[in-house]
Amino acid sequence: VIRGRLRRLLPPLWLLGAIGVTGMLAQGWGPDAEGHPGWWWQHLLYWVLPLSDPPYAYDVAGIDGFLGASWPEELAGPLWYIRAYLWFVLFSPLILRGLRRLPWPTLLAPLALAVVMRLELFSTTERLDSAITDFSTFGACWVLGMAHQEGVLKRLPAYVVPSIAPLLAGAGLWWASHEGFRNGFDLDSIPLAQALWSFGCVLLLLHLSPTWTEWPKRLRAFDRPITLLNSRAVTVYLWHNVCILAAATLYDRLWSVDALSENVPWLLESWVPVLLIAWALIALCVLAFGWAEDVAAKRRPRLWPDGRR
Repeated sequence: VIRGRLRRLLPPLWLLGAIGVTGMLAQGWGPDAEGHPGWWWQHLLYWVLPLSDPPYAYDVAGIDGFLGASWPEELAGPLWYIRAYLWFVLFSPLILRGLRRLPWPTLLAPLALAVVMRLELFSTTERLDSAITDFSTFGACWVLGMAHQEGVLKRLPAYVVPSIAPLLAGAGLWWASHEGFRNGFDLDSIPLAQALWSFGCVLLLLHLSPTWTEWPKRLRAFDRPITLLNSRAVTVYLWHNVCILAAATLYDRLWSVDALSENVPWLLESWVPVLLIAWALIALCVLAFGWAEDVAAKRRPRLWPDGRR
């Protein structure tokens, strides 16, 4: 199972890295970027096996009119999830063994770790700290999914989950308010609040989730787009940030058209056209790079796998 998960995850990442690292090298990034050439070469291996965050260029020219100078950051930024997912997969056999022997301590262990990280009871390196923080923040949901599959949650009386899930989610919101919500209402900067809120919501959704042998009639219209997104989930995730940046950069060029900037400035300030352009670019990425997911899954490569024969 672990080998199959890694095989499906890593080839799309390698394709992204081959294109992204080549582009950064072409724009002047190199071994002296971090001040320690040996470290640079070592860290470059994280593009092959992302046990930690892959490195990227901080100061490049970008592509005028198409990609802003922050494109390497947008390219590498989402890879924290790939790193966290990889660790979840590697630890899954140990987690599964713990669930079968000590289900409730195993289920609550990531939340306890989130509390420990918030109290700052020990210090680590920056790379290790980010890995532990992500594991403690989202690990409870990963373990919760495994507990659901193992039937652990079914052993609870029917009233327990609807009773405690809102309390856990509410505790997350309370802690976020205690922290002043920091950056707006983004819980990413408040790991403990995110852990509690996510655990409570996922717990409730797993309790309420229906089991369908086929799509209900009123939802059948969503079958093809959902099938496509499921088949290209890794591609969409890996490339979406760059597509958003490219869409914003391209749309900003329209400010140089006097007829538009003078007559419809409200349209140029709207986020809706940028969203539509971003989705169009994501569709192009699905066509251009999505085949890597088929190769990784040992399927015949397809351009647009939405379930149609």
